[in-house]
Amino acid sequence: MVGAGPTGLVLACDLVRRGVRTLVVEQCPALFPGSRGKVLQPRTQEVFDDLGVMDEVRAAGGPFPAMLRWRGDRREESWELGGGPAGEVSGTPYPSMWMIPQWRTQEILLARLRALGGDVRFETVLTGLSQDGRGVTARLEGPGAGGGEVRAGYLVGADGGRSTVREEIGVGMRGEAVDSQPSVVADLRISGLDREHWHVWPKAPGGPLMLCPLPGTDLFQLVARSSDGPVDVSADSVRATIAARTPLAAETLGEVVWASGYRTRVALADRYRADRVFLAGDSAHIHSPAGGQGLNTGVQDAYNLGWKLGRVLRCGAGTALLDSYEPERRPVAADVLGLSTRIHAVGAMSGVPGRNREETSQLDVGYPDSPLSVEARPHLLPKSLRAGDRVPDAVLDGGGRLFGLLRGPHATLLAVGQPAPSLAAPDLAVRELPALPELGPGLFLVRPDGYLGLATSSAGDVGDYLRMIGNRHDGAGGTASPAP
Repeated sequence: MVGAGPTGLVLACDLVRRGVRTLVVEQCPALFPGSRGKVLQPRTQEVFDDLGVMDEVRAAGGPFPAMLRWRGDRREESWELGGGPAGEVSGTPYPSMWMIPQWRTQEILLARLRALGGDVRFETVLTGLSQDGRGVTARLEGPGAGGGEVRAGYLVGADGGRSTVREEIGVGMRGEAVDSQPSVVADLRISGLDREHWHVWPKAPGGPLMLCPLPGTDLFQLVARSSDGPVDVSADSVRATIAARTPLAAETLGEVVWASGYRTRVALADRYRADRVFLAGDSAHIHSPAGGQGLNTGVQDAYNLGWKLGRVLRCGAGTALLDSYEPERRPVAADVLGLSTRIHAVGAMSGVPGRNREETSQLDVGYPDSPLSVEARPHLLPKSLRAGDRVPDAVLDGGGRLFGLLRGPHATLLAVGQPAPSLAAPDLAVRELPALPELGPGLFLVRPDGYLGLATSSAGDVGDYLRMIGNRHDGAGGTASPAP
């Protein structure tokens, strides 16, 4: 695994909990220090629940504050981002966006990885790779014994928009700039500004500026449009920008702990896979930050790929299972790029962020056209849950929640209103339920990532599907060689 951002850490956690020996290398000396990807969408929170980190995420973050519009030194109206309080949303225990600085999310994921028995090798750079029919050889440079060659069954590039892995495998990335002006994002301390609101100056002299309190910290995140030319991200420049565009006095602006400049662009990799090498996260797709989609889409890439690699390396699945990764995830990224660009355009015109909760939650992402989606029930109603859809949470007769049955690295067979077939398949949980309105009667094979893979009434279909995704546990720990 190349890259210890959110995508790489989620994939590493998922693989290690499946018993796959995984080496994660990161060229930086430590985790990313900034707050940039601070939005966790509802679907990402469901993934984090399955990985066992939601208690820590909830404790370290907080709900989105109300937006507060300023005109100079005068407060104007406030509103809830996304159109109002979320309230209860059927089918998920996490109906609302959750705010947590990206650096804190990564700390939580790294702690989870270490608790599972994995780790990250920092200050280690991928300098080249080669592959053959049996594996990948990665050439590394790092301090001490961190260099040399590592042989592994597969390699995943989660190393960002300037991906070395993508360059090594010769995959192009097509995109365009969506904003001619650069922006600066920074984390800093500010005294005298209330932390109950996300403060927005849409018509500030020099360009729109926003200050968002970061929960679990004493910091605010600054996002400000900048003038053309090189972006100055020095602490003095960051404070001067705020002082010039807001009524905040210079003496209230404290330490700048992180700052970065960026130009908003979107891009999509031509391919997500070259034989035994995969791309995930920003290595495969680059988004506008508008709508809070980038980090979340990368997490979903990892969650999609992790169980498939695990089934191939641990459960005897054929390598054809991995062929479904690109056709499932690349169309999703293409749609998300369009969504984030539209939201960015609205925000650029108005000077305030905007998003539609239903569009950005990622709860409606599905894979109806995937080769892994087998719908064998005739005469379905138009709104019926179908193979390829995300399986929603539900209250079960007799107590408990459906997500409680699905939680973990296994696949799940739900026999609703009929007996479960007799199966001797490892990594499969089987549960008979008298009724489940969300699904109706039948046999339902839920993939390890929570999507409905098979819907049928025939036990024979279940056996065929299990053979497709692997139902043999060979006791091996994957094919990655130990670090040199």
